[in-house]
Amino acid sequence: MSGRAISLLHSGDRIGEGECDLVLDFLPPNLATLAFEQVRQEVRWHTMSHRGGEVPRLVAVQGQVDDDGSYPIYRHPADESPPLLSFSPVVERIRQHVQDVLQQPVNHVLIQHYRSGADFISEHSDKTIDVVRGSRIVNVSLGAQRTMTLRTKKDNLYSDNKSRAVQRIPLPHNSMFVMGLNTNMCWLHAIRHDKRPQQEKTEAERFANGERISLTFRHIGTFLTPGEKLIYGQGARGKTRSEAHPVVLGGVEAQKLLEAFGLENHSSDFDWGTTYSEGSDVLHFKLLEDSCNHNG
Repeated sequence: MSGRAISLLHSGDRIGEGECDLVLDFLPPNLATLAFEQVRQEVRWHTMSHRGGEVPRLVAVQGQVDDDGSYPIYRHPADESPPLLSFSPVVERIRQHVQDVLQQPVNHVLIQHYRSGADFISEHSDKTIDVVRGSRIVNVSLGAQRTMTLRTKKDNLYSDNKSRAVQRIPLPHNSMFVMGLNTNMCWLHAIRHDKRPQQEKTEAERFANGERISLTFRHIGTFLTPGEKLIYGQGARGKTRSEAHPVVLGGVEAQKLLEAFGLENHSSDFDWGTTYSEGSDVLHFKLLEDSCNHNG
């Protein structure tokens, strides 16, 4: 990696575009002590495929189910996402603390279990077609400390030496990382694998036998009806429940959305309105042939 020296950042430092926060000791002690093990036990974990291969972590999706059975959908370039279940008891308690601190509703959470330092997530920008405009994305970390890496996109170089800025933010147990959408647009983020021997790791990195659970809460504005039959809202073509359209699997529209995801991954001046405002009714991408050629 060329360019500037990597900076190790902590709570109170300027992170990303300056609208990010790292909150330590986020949950009250009585909840923080039990949260990792309870979440690990009560969540229904799944494997997830991307480009035909299994991603190196376990995942689960939970959300707020409305009275009519509709629920939020967060789309990203996976072959098929796990089914969304209602918030489980401990996850709901964590969600309430997130909303209290953030002063913003969150109705969807992607939960990921990093089983060891070998599990990771490659650098990317979150896909925002379904994320309510102006909201913030929250990541709560439980268990072993892992480090989030932020790196500016290739088209967002420093003018003095044409380098990409890199920041590293340690995420210890019971921390909450809040990311604004400007940072998501200008920077990529990742949790890189950590295959160092145990004796080289800190106590925080060895905590919970090196396992980490990540809960990424979002305020989602796109919804599915029961049975994944219809889609409506911010990221769909039909913006209200009465205008809901049947979901689309594969085909030209799926290819178009994957190309938009790729653009969002690479452009630091991404134009959300031009790219996403029309909406897309695609749900899964597993039926799209040769999708890896279009995935960002």
